[in-house]
Amino acid sequence: MDETTKIIRDFYNNGVESEWNRIAGRPEFLLTCRMLDRYIKPGDKVLDIGGGPGRYSLYLAKKGCDVTLLDLSSENTKFAGERAAEQGLSIKTITGDAREADKLTLEKFDHILLMGPMYHLLEEVDRITAVNASLNRLKTEGMIFISFLNMFAGIIYYMKHLPKISDDPGGDEYVKKVIAGKSFCSDAFTKAFFMDSRSVIPFMEQFPLKRLHYFGQEGITAPCEINIMSQDNEIINMWLDLSESLWEREEFLNYSEHLMYVGRTTDGRKK
Repeated sequence: MDETTKIIRDFYNNGVESEWNRIAGRPEFLLTCRMLDRYIKPGDKVLDIGGGPGRYSLYLAKKGCDVTLLDLSSENTKFAGERAAEQGLSIKTITGDAREADKLTLEKFDHILLMGPMYHLLEEVDRITAVNASLNRLKTEGMIFISFLNMFAGIIYYMKHLPKISDDPGGDEYVKKVIAGKSFCSDAFTKAFFMDSRSVIPFMEQFPLKRLHYFGQEGITAPCEINIMSQDNEIINMWLDLSESLWEREEFLNYSEHLMYVGRTTDGRKK
């Protein structure tokens, strides 16, 4: 295991509860579940690669799916298994690297979630390896849901929490990359890769997938999330509905901190 992978593994091993709580009741989770619900049905086999402590795994298991969670952090997979048992749910758990997903399980799945590893694989060759390993475990006509950490997420963070960007040691260099329209590797919350929103589709076009969706997982809510989520449920749901209506519009992608590509396997032709 290389040093960067150890740093990322240790970060998540030491922060299981905070990661479990991070997306609870937030637009990122609520809106992503709306997309998953469009396609994933009870009885479907799902592989959740890099799913952390299992928010999405347990959500889908509760829905009646056959779920396997694969994560780099042994503490995450342990936590997810315990939470599943507490809720009377059954999920399989595997501890391992997303780049080796096709070696860690030999099953084939209807759907694969790759919703964490792309944030932390700093080299493009590793991101390609992770996607290919996932596709090797996807059934014919299967679907894959891949998340990317949006380059603009740092700007949203600074606006909300650290307006004096220069107080962040890497802030000035990051802003230069944003202005230049580049992606960026950084020592952020841990070793992280931020991808420019215009680079996701060109990256994904190398794989034998038909694109179904490319959308912002927070919709338009991320910059004002704190205010929106402090409202009553009727207002919150109005903003979530509006976000779902706009989340694939290119001009609104940078209102989200996380971007998702949804694709279906093809016969090998690029589509």
